[in-house]
Amino acid sequence: MSNRLLTLLTQIERAVIANDPSPEGGSWDTLRLVNFHQGLARLTLSIRSSAGVTSSQGVVLLQDFTLADGTQCVKAGLTWQGVEKSSVYSIYSKPSLDWNREAGQIGAQWLDGHSAAVEAKAMAENNPNGPLMSAAG
Repeated sequence: MSNRLLTLLTQIERAVIANDPSPEGGSWDTLRLVNFHQGLARLTLSIRSSAGVTSSQGVVLLQDFTLADGTQCVKAGLTWQGVEKSSVYSIYSKPSLDWNREAGQIGAQWLDGHSAAVEAKAMAENNPNGPLMSAAG
């Protein structure tokens, strides 16, 4: 299953890039790390601006393990820079499992969280006193 880990990580990376090829007018800068022995893989996603400045955007962490009944499972932990909330996506290996589809789902879920994080950051920058202060007027 360890080869599946690297393949899944690559497919997630491709899904993110395909769904948002020019983030914030720049390009994706990715770093993949895999530890086959421990069944762990990490994809760090950053945006490289047209000026060459790189800003970290978040991480997809994959963990491959075997359940008590012998079924293989891959757990994906999704995190975003500047956001305390994270998300977990689990994949249980079945004969009919479409790994490309699962990778696309993970990539789309990470991008949804990234978009929400960017919007929250923009709102915080536009209103430094916080949402309650602007409502109070």
